[in-house]
Amino acid sequence: MRTYTLHLDGDAMAGEAHGLERAHLVPDGFSWAAFAFSPLWFLYHRLWIATVGVVALLVGTAFLGHVLGLTDVAALVVTLLVLTLIGLEASSLRRWTYARCGRPVRDAVIAASPEEAEMKAARRWLDGISARPVSAPASPTGLPGRPTEEAFGMFPFSEDRR
Repeated sequence: MRTYTLHLDGDAMAGEAHGLERAHLVPDGFSWAAFAFSPLWFLYHRLWIATVGVVALLVGTAFLGHVLGLTDVAALVVTLLVLTLIGLEASSLRRWTYARCGRPVRDAVIAASPEEAEMKAARRWLDGISARPVSAPASPTGLPGRPTEEAFGMFPFSEDRR
């Protein structure tokens, strides 16, 4: 099972079908395609800034390896490590780009395939279950405040009840 995030326009309202026309589902996890075809994968998904960053990272890694005089095996290992990092972070860069362009994460679904994820996300959206993410209100000091409810579990907030 894999987690998929649903990205819609910022003004889309839950329950309206026309909001799903421009929806994007982004799978979470390692991307083999981004690992194998890094710049092409980013160009395919229209991630222009991320493409420039990935190309700069790859060129910088190659240049630094050349300057340091790495052997062929060491250069291959370093390149594979950088490509692994790109494969791990590709989905996060895609989510960041969508959020930057006004398409924040509106829902997350767990599914076995992209088709199942699309069906679940569409059903939840049309039923009005998905909504705008709501951030928790901050305390006046800017630090998280003490919860008003009793703690559930091993660490109660009040120890004077012995």
